[in-house]
Amino acid sequence: MFDTIIIGAGSAGCVLANRLTEDGTTRVLLLEAGGADTSLWLKIPAGTPRLYSDSNVNWRYHTAPEPGLNNRSIYCPRGKTLGGSSAINGLVYMRGAARDYDLWRQSGNVGWSWDDVLPYFRKSEQQQRGADAFHGADGALAVSDLSEPHEASRAFVKAGQTMGLPYNADFNGASQDGIGFVQYNIKNGLRHSAATAFLKPARSRRNLNVETHALVKRIIIENGRATGIVYQQGDTTHEVRAREIILSGGAINSPQVLMLSGVGPADTLMALGIPVVHDLPGVGTNLQDHVYAHYLSRVDPAYSINKLVLNAASARTSWKLLPQVLQFAFKRTGLLTSAAAQVVAFARSNSGVETPDLQIQFRPFSMIITKAGQFVAESHPAVTASVSYIRPHSRGALTLVSNNPFAAPRIQFNYLTAPEDCRAMIEGVRIIRRIFAASPFAEHVIREATPGVDKQTDDELLGYLRQNAQAMYHPVGSCKMGRDPMAVVDDRLRVHGIAGLRVIDASIMPSIISGNTNAPTIMIAEKGADMVREDSRRAMAA
Repeated sequence: MFDTIIIGAGSAGCVLANRLTEDGTTRVLLLEAGGADTSLWLKIPAGTPRLYSDSNVNWRYHTAPEPGLNNRSIYCPRGKTLGGSSAINGLVYMRGAARDYDLWRQSGNVGWSWDDVLPYFRKSEQQQRGADAFHGADGALAVSDLSEPHEASRAFVKAGQTMGLPYNADFNGASQDGIGFVQYNIKNGLRHSAATAFLKPARSRRNLNVETHALVKRIIIENGRATGIVYQQGDTTHEVRAREIILSGGAINSPQVLMLSGVGPADTLMALGIPVVHDLPGVGTNLQDHVYAHYLSRVDPAYSINKLVLNAASARTSWKLLPQVLQFAFKRTGLLTSAAAQVVAFARSNSGVETPDLQIQFRPFSMIITKAGQFVAESHPAVTASVSYIRPHSRGALTLVSNNPFAAPRIQFNYLTAPEDCRAMIEGVRIIRRIFAASPFAEHVIREATPGVDKQTDDELLGYLRQNAQAMYHPVGSCKMGRDPMAVVDDRLRVHGIAGLRVIDASIMPSIISGNTNAPTIMIAEKGADMVREDSRRAMAA
């Protein structure tokens, strides 16, 4: 018998496992469907492209045909290892805008305004630059600067300033506006995932049990209360009981487990032969993600690292990367310590927008993604700038295709089905064009590769987006927090109608935040852990 069972050892689950066992007495079982985070590529920041297509550490989901993207199925990677998606992502540390959280509060979620959540961001943060009003320096999660910006990245920042974007040295500070260099979850040249930052320090605690390769088949719910779980590990099925169950499977797996447990839209569950425990129609709805479009230009050889990337990918020429390997091994510096994006810009799609609604990221290499999720570099020197509309109106849904817990759910985001999203993305491509045409970057551009100079009108650019846009891999919202009939959890992250059950992960976001989603997920877990402890103390005192 455990006090708490946490389902999923991703970004949120690792934080919860650490915080809930700090007292040395609360007995916690943490279950992860994937394996241990032992692969060397999980430690090397530049290993991200390999991890995006590795089925050993990645669920490798695909969406259903997306109507707004010419009915293409879009790749949806999710971490399947300790650390979850924080172990395979692009390492960017980004909180979003203060306005995002104030909107959560304005929609009725008490305790979730920017002023409420900022202390939890600061609590988790081990900021390289030190502590201030916006940052913490004593937390578990390392946040560091880009140590060696590429020459092309520096030029892109200057070009953005030339066209009117202010330089921003801290996108997680007072304002998101402008252009500058990214901060990462990297420490001493190595990826600092949630497993490394939060779970590893807690593994020696006697009150924490961690089980890998443990896939949860369903939550046991008796008389309206969650009392345990059933999970499979190898050929063995286990049943374990606990006082409280926490779902931290993320925006894909948390609603999946709820529905497998009989909590969700009654009609859907009955059609699949799943006994309805609680009719909760919002489970799996409100699914959101950032759509992403890449703009590629051919450039002078000095402005692209494509040649180095190709050498790393080829067995015949990989020896040419030896100096970089040695530099990483002995100094923890060089190309292998760099994540994908080096520069970020937050801009407005039109003058009537209160805060930036476009996120642009720049990389000093070309980024082609295959249908299988593999990154491919071109043989000629090229660079990539990518744009995302960070406050999309499009909403999707996730549902089960069978009552088999090993079957992937049906995922549909409905990218670019809202006219507002289309208009903003078109303007985002045009902003990138203007940056590439500005000095000092323009002097090194040979020609635009994609979308191509032949695509100038709104219709032509929208056609390019529908055929080529991808996901930014930020799924959220499928178990949203709120008080309306489609909400799944309340503002203390308790599942409506089921006692002893919470969802604490990115799926509870009512609306997606304006930026990358890993840091906000960790914040949610920090705040959620405090809620669990506070409610436990109240229950004991009653």
